Amino acid sequence: MRNVFFLVMSLFAVVPCDPTFAQGYPAKPIRLILPFAPGSPSDMVGRTIGQKMGTQMGQNLVPDNRASSGGTLGLTLAAKSQPDGYTVLVTSPTIAISPALYANLQYDSLKDFAPVARLATIENVMLVHPSVPAKTLKEFIALARANPGKLNYGSGGAGTTNHLANELLKSLQKINLVHVPYKGATLAAQALMGGEVDEVILAVAPALPFIKSGRVRALAVLSEKRVPTLPGVPTAGEAGVADFRMSIWYAMFAPAGTPRDIIMHLYRETEKALQDPELLQRMSNAGMDPWLGTPEELGNLLRGEIARFAEIARSAGLKKE
Repeated sequence: MRNVFFLVMSLFAVVPCDPTFAQGYPAKPIRLILPFAPGSPSDMVGRTIGQKMGTQMGQNLVPDNRASSGGTLGLTLAAKSQPDGYTVLVTSPTIAISPALYANLQYDSLKDFAPVARLATIENVMLVHPSVPAKTLKEFIALARANPGKLNYGSGGAGTTNHLANELLKSLQKINLVHVPYKGATLAAQALMGGEVDEVILAVAPALPFIKSGRVRALAVLSEKRVPTLPGVPTAGEAGVADFRMSIWYAMFAPAGTPRDIIMHLYRETEKALQDPELLQRMSNAGMDPWLGTPEELGNLLRGEIARFAEIARSAGLKKE
């Protein structure tokens, strides 16, 4: 028995302790992968909440923007990162949309990510260039029907909500709009203001200054209720297209295999951040609504959204690239 005791103790002696917690997690800055361009909604949510979390934890969450079509570059990078707690991802529903659009993704949205927390929601608004002779959603649809293939729309790339929302509209109303993808919604918005495209569906927060300056015209918000910051803009339902809805949610993920203790540590930090009055005011001013959810709630959301977007893509006749 004595020999067995010393054998067991010697085995424990050579098993290394978890360096993350041995040094006190986090012991160094955390990379915050943001799969869209600076100024995009994902970027705004990630930076706003990440900055507060960094202050709380005593280590910065360092933004790492990896803009690409549909956010796939950032998602792939996050999926292939070390699951040591020093890489996290803040993404939009593109993580749930991409499986419906791409045949050869380098990541599996369900298997390669560990849900950390739901963070926030932002509503979408449909915008047109002032030169487009349509003052309402119904007028835009009528214009598209009268000119099939003549109107185009910009998006942040295939697989983004502003892409799929337009495809949903095309499917619902049987109209022909030409898709012009950009590397991020910010670039699509700039293209709209420059007259390169006729229409863009954009998150309310970054769209507000463009609407107020008159550089774009808002036709409808794609939510169930009107948005307080755009009280004069009707919902798509009020504008006559009841099923034309596309809200955006944002959430934090870590690479699959990240220890549960770290996941829960990060979740508790997001929970603490989303209770801070100053942060909540900043989010409200930017058109963001807090939507805290546990890792389990986020996992359920992801599974449900993958199924929902797959059905939307099928109904719209989209084929995997």
